[in-house]
Amino acid sequence: MIIKGQDEVTDAVLAVMERTTDPRLREIMVSLVSHLHAFVRDVRLTEAEFQDATVILNRMGKLTSDTHNEMVLMAGSLGVSSLVCLMNNGDNGTTETSQSLLGPFWRLNSPRVENGGSIIRSDTPGQALFMNAQVLNKQGEPVVGAEVDIWHSSPVGLYENQDPEQEDMNLRGKFTTDAEGRFWFRSVKPAGYPIPTDGVVGELLAAQNRHPFRPAHIHALIFKDGYKTLISQVYADDDPNLETDVQFGVTRALVGHFEKHDEPHLTEPDAGTPWYSLDYTYVMEPGVARLPRPPIK
Repeated sequence: MIIKGQDEVTDAVLAVMERTTDPRLREIMVSLVSHLHAFVRDVRLTEAEFQDATVILNRMGKLTSDTHNEMVLMAGSLGVSSLVCLMNNGDNGTTETSQSLLGPFWRLNSPRVENGGSIIRSDTPGQALFMNAQVLNKQGEPVVGAEVDIWHSSPVGLYENQDPEQEDMNLRGKFTTDAEGRFWFRSVKPAGYPIPTDGVVGELLAAQNRHPFRPAHIHALIFKDGYKTLISQVYADDDPNLETDVQFGVTRALVGHFEKHDEPHLTEPDAGTPWYSLDYTYVMEPGVARLPRPPIK
C-alpha cells in the first residue's frame, strides 16, 4: 500500500498484522499496533522524542546482564509487572491471591535446607527471624511435598549477588513441605532497600520525584505438580514504605506480621533479643507447574 498521509499509516500496518497466522500472536500484534499508534497521536510524539525513546530502549538492553535486569526493573516501576500478575491469578483477578512479582534477583539452584534449618551462610549481623509457613490449596488442604525456594535481602538491604561481603547463596534456601504442608526456617530480618538507580529506571524516578525504595519482604517460589507455580513476596507490616512501594507490588494479602519478641527464644537462646517471628499461609491454585525464566544467574 502506498501511503498518502499519516491518517493511512495505522490502517496499512493493521492490514499486515491481520495476516499473522498464529491467532494469539495476531490478536496481540493488532492490539499493540492500535494502542501504540493511538499513544503516538495522543501525546503528539515529536521526532526528537521518538529518537530519545529508541536510545532509552537500547540503553536498557545494554544495562541488562547476568546480575542485573533493567527491563524487569522498568516493568515493575511502571506497574506492568503487578498488573500482569494480578490479572492472571486469583481466579483471573477476581479474588485475593498469594501470587506476586518474581523480581530481578531470583536464582536457580538454591541450596537445599532441612525444615528448621538456617539460610544464613555468612556473617550477617541482624535481628533473628523465625518463619513458620504453611502451603494450602484452594480447598484449605495442605500441599504436601511442595518445593519452596526462599530468598531475601540482608539487614543492610542487599541480596548476596550485590554484596561482596556475603557468601554465594547467602539468605537463600530450598525447602520441602511436610505432611501438613508446612515449612520453617531461621534467618535474619530483612530490610527494605532502594532499587538500583544508576540506570534508566533511576533517571525516570528522579524525573518524577519518586523515591526508589521497596518495603522489606521475603520471596518464595513454590513448585508442585498439579499446581500453578506460586511466586510470592511477604511484606513486613512495620516498614515505612509499605504504602509507597516503588514497584507497586504490595497487596493486602501479602502483608505479613513480623512479630517482635523481647524475651529470649525458648529453644534458640543464641538468637538474642529482640527477635522476630513470621507466620504466613500461602494458597496455591490448580494449574501447570512451570519454572519461570531466571532474571539473573
